[in-house]
Amino acid sequence: MSQKGHKRRLRPKHKILAAMSALVLGGGGVVFVSQGAFAGQDSRNAPVTATIDCPDVGDKLESVPDQARNEVDANLAQLDTQVADAYKQLSSGQANRKALLGGLKQQRDKTITNLSDTLGKAGQKPAGLQGLSGCVMKEAAAADPADEPAAADGAQDAAKQSAPQQQQQQQQQQQQAKGGPARSDFVAIGNVKPNVRKPAARGGASTGSFAVQCGRNENGHFNPDNVIVAPGVSNGAHHMHDYVGNKTTDAFSTNNSLAQSGTTCTNGDQSTYYWPVLRLRDGKAEKDAKAPGGGQDANVGTILKPKQVTIEFKGSPVSKVAAMPRFLRIITGDAKALTNGNANANASWSCTGFENRQLKDKYPVCPKGSDVVRTFNFQSCWDGKNIDSANHRTHVAFADANGNCKKGFKAIPQLVQRIVYSVPPGSRFAVDSFPEQIHKPVTDHGDFINVMSNGLMAGAVRCINDGRACR
Repeated sequence: MSQKGHKRRLRPKHKILAAMSALVLGGGGVVFVSQGAFAGQDSRNAPVTATIDCPDVGDKLESVPDQARNEVDANLAQLDTQVADAYKQLSSGQANRKALLGGLKQQRDKTITNLSDTLGKAGQKPAGLQGLSGCVMKEAAAADPADEPAAADGAQDAAKQSAPQQQQQQQQQQQQAKGGPARSDFVAIGNVKPNVRKPAARGGASTGSFAVQCGRNENGHFNPDNVIVAPGVSNGAHHMHDYVGNKTTDAFSTNNSLAQSGTTCTNGDQSTYYWPVLRLRDGKAEKDAKAPGGGQDANVGTILKPKQVTIEFKGSPVSKVAAMPRFLRIITGDAKALTNGNANANASWSCTGFENRQLKDKYPVCPKGSDVVRTFNFQSCWDGKNIDSANHRTHVAFADANGNCKKGFKAIPQLVQRIVYSVPPGSRFAVDSFPEQIHKPVTDHGDFINVMSNGLMAGAVRCINDGRACR
């Protein structure tokens, strides 16, 4: 089988100022208490911030020769760093927007030229990449500093703090408010209509399942790397990832190192499963408050530990499934969906007891006694040849509404990850993101590298095709 190269995936200026004094989440509804706000106020009256929208260069690459892969990856990662740095300048409230965009374009021009030249030397210079260097400002609803629960919580202890401590806390609250989430990013799950539809199994379907027990990251495996889209680049994700399975995965992992690593999975599965951490936006300093991927990239607050992580491989409603190749890489969702658009957005948000109602672009507000749930349904069709592709998408695909794979693709076990969190009542939370994606729920995503032994994968396929539930 062939292996193609990788691509690098990838102070707000308020137009309207509203001073929010409290946010209450829970009990099946959302209540915002706002000074000067009126009932029925719509999202157009929410505080608005600008973010930076740049074309995703890596998504345009159809192929990358192996000899050019490392340099292309480095250039694509540099483009992400340039956007992240520009957003930090924008969020400081002191940047001239026109000058900022002009400087960013110059940086991107140089980097894209280097990338194009690298591909040209390898005999595959693409056309039209230089036209992707320009970026624009994009308006998006964002939080107001006083719209954070931490502001009210911190007030109780203000008298006990010194002036420098109070100032530091205020700065933390203002910083997190700059990066969202917005009031409009939340919706009470009870107000969402059931929307889950599954195709009925037909003759020849593979109705079994294969579950893998890998824990909840009890060993504290975190890093802001992404070995799939930015191999060899520290902080390539600009947000923190939660890992289960393979114990050593980082930006510098190789197929060989993954195959030699230990695992948290009880059946010996060495696969790596990872996703952005979920945080309480509580103004508290996490261990990474001053680190890349954490506070340096506008990801702040207490990291929530999953209450439960379920990893399961399922079958096809229309056919038997074939084995995944070892080291197959799959990404589901789009970490840049705020600026790229929702075409590749796929992660779902819901609440326990309401999982027939799934959200893609909103965070759920769960009623008392219900937990927040993130679900990742991975692509279940494979081209039969490649373990990766230049944009990390074209070698795999989703089945259609009836469960069929498109021509030239075959059904493989579908990875379904379900992650449950106990979120304290009245708390605001957000997924880690690239800084300029301002923690929008639609940017959630999951990553997977299959490192199962061939024997373990064959056993999983037998269970699924035989209609058995194996654990």
